[in-house]
Amino acid sequence: MAIARPFEHSSIVATLRRAAWLAVPAALLAVSGIASAQLGDMLKSSPLGGSSGSSQGAAGALGNLGGLGSISSLTSSSAGNAAGVIEFCMKNNYLNADAATSAVKDKLLGSVSGGTSDTGYSDGSRGILSTGGGKPMDLSASGLKAEVTKQVCDKILAQGKSML
Repeated sequence: MAIARPFEHSSIVATLRRAAWLAVPAALLAVSGIASAQLGDMLKSSPLGGSSGSSQGAAGALGNLGGLGSISSLTSSSAGNAAGVIEFCMKNNYLNADAATSAVKDKLLGSVSGGTSDTGYSDGSRGILSTGGGKPMDLSASGLKAEVTKQVCDKILAQGKSML
């Protein structure tokens, strides 16, 4: 009967441990690659069409934005709501909180009679976009992808500039 020497046993165990530690990250990388490929396919075959790099393709990953249509058709129903949404987007880093963006928000808010107590503003600052079609869109919803939320924020900022 052969007796294993302690140093031989410990080196085998150490080798097995190293292999296991390397296998876990490798498996995670493989799974994430598959998930990325599936997401890319989902974006390409979305109901709104477009490629995975387009705003409509990204919006398509959510179906049709909950029946709201495409990002390009989204508008805020009021200046107060647009100001609130811009505030929400700046707080959550979807928009740069620079002087120009803040100026647009402040000018929009200045045009609202109720100021920060305006219902549209308070909804917007919580991430609720009151759309022109009367259907609210929750930008803080967990199912809404950050990329899509950023694009909606950019759209509302552009709309806000045009309201001034």
